[in-house]
Amino acid sequence: MYATKQARQYKEKHPESDVYIFYMDIRAFGRGYEEFYESAAENYGINYIRGRITEVWEGKDHNIVIRAEDTLMQTPIELTVDLFVLSVGLEAMADADKVASLLSVQRSEDGFFMEAHPKLRPVDTLTDGIFIAGVAQGPKDIPDTVAQAKGAASSASALMAQGEVEIEPYYSVVLDHLCSGCRTCQSLCPFNAIDFDEFKRIAVVNSALCKGCGTCVSACPSGAMVQNHFTDIQLNSIINIA
Repeated sequence: MYATKQARQYKEKHPESDVYIFYMDIRAFGRGYEEFYESAAENYGINYIRGRITEVWEGKDHNIVIRAEDTLMQTPIELTVDLFVLSVGLEAMADADKVASLLSVQRSEDGFFMEAHPKLRPVDTLTDGIFIAGVAQGPKDIPDTVAQAKGAASSASALMAQGEVEIEPYYSVVLDHLCSGCRTCQSLCPFNAIDFDEFKRIAVVNSALCKGCGTCVSACPSGAMVQNHFTDIQLNSIINIA
């Protein structure tokens, strides 16, 4: 839709010009977006052509020549234009992986930060106290960004107003006498909740960061990691009863 917006702004300043937009699919999903698209075609005279551009080169008069195909009319098209603009998609920042690792925030397949739940917790992350808003989560328009930013600010304010934060009791604990200091748990922890005590040469769990996922418990080669309320004795008792 931003290509349509730019085309309309250009036509307002240069009404005598011809503007073409090549597209494959137009999804005018927001409120008033469909009317915005229709107005661009009907009132501004913007030409929408469904098809892919196959070739672009410089013409004899240093103009730009475009060769494409109109898939609706099933005919080839060749246009000579003064300006050729690419509408590119939005990508995640190049250092998003570093930020995600620093804050223990999950990322989606396209590289943007991922929310805890798309419907129930749209601005929360799996790390308590870390919230996301706007294009940090994915491409979105200004109204959606503002609404999500207000939600994130409200969630952060509510958290700070409590004064104290309650944590879940389901976190891992290190049995010092069994820990060999191999650091396997530290390298696997998705929440960066495990540190290493250089003096004692054992792992140390930060209970405020630990989410009780159990990754370290299952990976510990010496059996030094135990999860509160999910010890082997408790789990075996549940299995035997079942």
